[in-house]
Amino acid sequence: MLKLGDLDHERKLRTKLGVSFFLFGLINNVLYVIILSAALDLVPPSTPKGIIAFCNIFPALVAKIGWPYVLKGQIRYTSRLSGCCMLAVSGMVVVALFNSLFMRLLGISLASFASGLGELTFLQLSTTYPPGVAAHGIGYFASGTGAAGLVGAFLWWELRGLGVRTGVGLSAVMPFVIPLTYLFFLPRRDLFTSEEDTSLRAPYTPLPASDVRTEESAATAPVPSEAMIVALSLDDKWRLVKPMLVRYMLPLFCVYTFEYTINQGVAPTLLYPVPSPDTYPILSKIIHSIRDYYPLWQLVYQTTVFLSRSSISFGIPPLPRRLLPLPSIIQFFILVTLGLEAAKGIFGDSEGRSVAFVFSLISLEGICGGLAYVNVYHQINQERSNPGVHAERDKQEREFKIGSVGFADSLGILLASILAVPTEVGLCRAQVRRGKTLCQGL
Repeated sequence: MLKLGDLDHERKLRTKLGVSFFLFGLINNVLYVIILSAALDLVPPSTPKGIIAFCNIFPALVAKIGWPYVLKGQIRYTSRLSGCCMLAVSGMVVVALFNSLFMRLLGISLASFASGLGELTFLQLSTTYPPGVAAHGIGYFASGTGAAGLVGAFLWWELRGLGVRTGVGLSAVMPFVIPLTYLFFLPRRDLFTSEEDTSLRAPYTPLPASDVRTEESAATAPVPSEAMIVALSLDDKWRLVKPMLVRYMLPLFCVYTFEYTINQGVAPTLLYPVPSPDTYPILSKIIHSIRDYYPLWQLVYQTTVFLSRSSISFGIPPLPRRLLPLPSIIQFFILVTLGLEAAKGIFGDSEGRSVAFVFSLISLEGICGGLAYVNVYHQINQERSNPGVHAERDKQEREFKIGSVGFADSLGILLASILAVPTEVGLCRAQVRRGKTLCQGL
């Protein structure tokens, strides 16, 4: 039994671990949000803004698809995170220093690749901790990624007045938080000594030292030969991926496809007349022109995503595995319903009811997206290998499994960016046909 002092010590360690993973999620994703928020300022007016979205997601998708399948053997976390930091900083500096479209797109691509590689690395890092501690880390990492939407949009709102060069240049210092947190604040996994974790600590003894950071210190610490010979083959990786395709990847892919089709294709057409102060005293303080509706929907979405991604860290029980497809099913019906509202107008000329209706569905959209993300990774993190599996092999299998799923959400976002263009055009034309021409005035 643990003594009271041990429990206090364990609680403090969990707090530090939670803060560390929250910062990892926040800083890793905040540059992605800043780039999207700054899209209008980064490219000439004649350039389609979708090219920013493409360069901001495709390199991350490449990292998430390629890295888990190409990498063999142990993950060198310190080297990888340092590389992610340098890539992100370099990308933002390039965006800040150069005015040409090509160079800015190159900088955005570098930052995107760093973000994608960083996300899968932090998810893999969580698996190196015992199950209860790992779940704690995943919950706070997901919460941090949700907070990035709000923090990134707010930061660019404050920095945009300084201009692209100064605003983006200042944001380039943010990635340094990641290696500093990892090296000097994140607790070592061998410090967690609760009864829950004791039986699970044995598999990590073959590592060169108890600190996860020493995995890559081959020059200063001897590596046991049994750890050096373990490396997953492509056949091993396919065997691990196969059962996760339908169980985890398909729900994540679907929920993000529907979610970002709503955000990029449907939400820009959810426009209504500017509310009168006499009829709608509260709404009129928020909406001053029809251009204010889209930022409002995005604020509602980002807020609910943050809250739902924080559900596990708030102490809300995770979804059972059998219910993981539920958020994507609900998201599909939200997409269809909002599409009908944009095209036909469910409530006719009653903008008050229409705005309240859209507000509710956008909130539910954010909740479904956040729940899908945090629960899929939570369930993967809690899976255990069969007894008797070699300790280093067990570790590499868990790292690969959680890292191999990440491309599903990025692929969904990429597909949604393609679907969104004809969706927005088609809905706008449907509105014009019924005499509603607000979408043409943007």
